Amino acid sequence: MARLFLDQEPLTQYKDRKFEGSLEGYLECLRTSTTLYIGNVSFFTTEEQIWALFSKVGVVRSIVMGLDKNLLTPCGFCFVEYHNRTDAERAVKYLNGTKLDDREIRIDFDWGFLEGRQFGRGKSGGQVRDEYRTYFDEGRGGYGKLLKVE
Repeated sequence: MARLFLDQEPLTQYKDRKFEGSLEGYLECLRTSTTLYIGNVSFFTTEEQIWALFSKVGVVRSIVMGLDKNLLTPCGFCFVEYHNRTDAERAVKYLNGTKLDDREIRIDFDWGFLEGRQFGRGKSGGQVRDEYRTYFDEGRGGYGKLLKVE
C-alpha cells in the first residue's frame, strides 16, 4: 500500500513510499508544499468541477487528474497545486470532507507533484485500494478489480 500512517504528524494521514528521502525531509516538504492530494474522487468528476470547488478558497496553479495507467481513464484521485501555502491550508481546512459528486473527498498535503505520479499504482493500473474492495461502489468503478477475476 502506498500509505503508512504517521501518528506524530497532523500534516497528513499517509507517507508516500515513493518519496526518496528521510522521514524528516518528507515532513519538511509537507510543511512547505502548496500541492494537495485529493482522494475519494468520483471516476466521473471532471477537472472543471475540481477547479470550480478549489478556486473558492484560493488561486489554483494547476490540477492533475489521477489516471489508470493502462486505460488512461480517471481512477479516483487528483493533485491540486496553489500559488501559495496559505491558500493550500485554507483548502485543507474548509474543503476536506466536502461532498463532490456525492462523495466525501479527502484532502492531504502532498510533498509535490512529479511527472508519473498521476498514474494509479495498482497491479490493474488503477488505485491499489480499488483492487481489494469487496463491495459495490458505482462511483469508484463498481466492484474491486481482483474480486472480478476470482
